[in-house]
Amino acid sequence: MDYRIYFFLFLIYAIMGWCMEVVWGYIQTKKWVNRGFLIGPYCPIYGCGGVLITLCLSEFIDYPFGIFCTSIVICGVLEYLTSYIMEKIFKARWWDYKKRKFNINGRVCLETIIPFGLLSCMILYGTNPFFINLLESMSDKGMQITFITCLIIFITDFVISFTVISRLRKTVKQVNKNETADNTEEITNKVKEILLGSKSILDRRLIRAFPKISIEDVKKRIMETTVQVKESVAKATEIAAEHIKESAAQVKESTMKVKDEVADRIKESTEKFKNRN
Repeated sequence: MDYRIYFFLFLIYAIMGWCMEVVWGYIQTKKWVNRGFLIGPYCPIYGCGGVLITLCLSEFIDYPFGIFCTSIVICGVLEYLTSYIMEKIFKARWWDYKKRKFNINGRVCLETIIPFGLLSCMILYGTNPFFINLLESMSDKGMQITFITCLIIFITDFVISFTVISRLRKTVKQVNKNETADNTEEITNKVKEILLGSKSILDRRLIRAFPKISIEDVKKRIMETTVQVKESVAKATEIAAEHIKESAAQVKESTMKVKDEVADRIKESTEKFKNRN
């Protein structure tokens, strides 16, 4: 297919994913919240999932059960890697399934990846044929104009949103520097308080979109630093002990050498004295 069609499919499924997140969030909290990392009404992880499923599984359309099982693996890996990479970049965990059964490090769980298998089947057997036919019916000029416009909007949104999320990382570092406590929950609440009190509406939107955000890496970094300090002290003590042991051996060796030299000289002097007499 035309690369522009893949881009449009990415946007379509990102928007559909955003709608699902907003509706599910309203069911849970009874509040309308602009979910997702970006300002616009789209969640890129759903768009990436839709395009991956289209690229990897379209040739196996005759095997629905195989598509269901394989898509669970693909979407599970995508969700896990997204969580891991974003936590490493921004020092925060955006979702956590540790309290749910059959989870892997709290990043993915059986409860969420099974629906992905059903959604993947819906994509390949339902929405893909409809949207692809619709997009292919557009004129080349119309598609090109729409593509460039949407691409510029998306890139602009991504750059602005990345800048906003980067403030979270700076705030985490500042809080971690000023706070002596190593309690993850306290640090998380402090970061939320700072960003919610910010003049920027985008900072407040980010925290409202992810109310359960956890600054996991802060406490982990504190613990790692403590371990490193202990290891450094133990290593320094071991090195000092070795130096002391080596020095003691050298002193002992030098003492024995001097003692032997003195004994030899005494012996030589005694022999000379006897020879004279």
